[in-house]
Amino acid sequence: MAISSGVYSTAFLSLQTPSSFLGSFPASRLAVPPVTLRMLRTVTSATASKPVTGTRKPRGITKPQRVSPEMEAIVGVPEIPRTQALKQIWAYIKEHNLQDPENKRVIVCDEKLKKIFGGKDRVGFLEVAGLVGPHFLKKT
Repeated sequence: MAISSGVYSTAFLSLQTPSSFLGSFPASRLAVPPVTLRMLRTVTSATASKPVTGTRKPRGITKPQRVSPEMEAIVGVPEIPRTQALKQIWAYIKEHNLQDPENKRVIVCDEKLKKIFGGKDRVGFLEVAGLVGPHFLKKT
């Protein structure tokens, strides 16, 4: 059961007037005493109209997809979500120390990564997600 909370504000008018304020004006000129506005916030909680029933199926980039044999050599499984595949590739890069020591944003590819990254020797870190896209196979 999910619980959500909302904030409700209610304004109250107070007819209390500071004595220092009244001291500066003659009582005859004050037909209506000044009004001070005070706010009171009350936090309430309510239950959701529909209870949550389990977890929903993964979709989009979190849905496992088949991968090419070249990608499987790095990630180790035939089906994997895109998000997990990118994590595995970055783990492989860091484990094998494949980042350029002078510019960590550049990846120096070994033979396995060259197969995934289109035969390039060096790849920028922003290119990684785009270059792995073709290695996710469409289900037929």
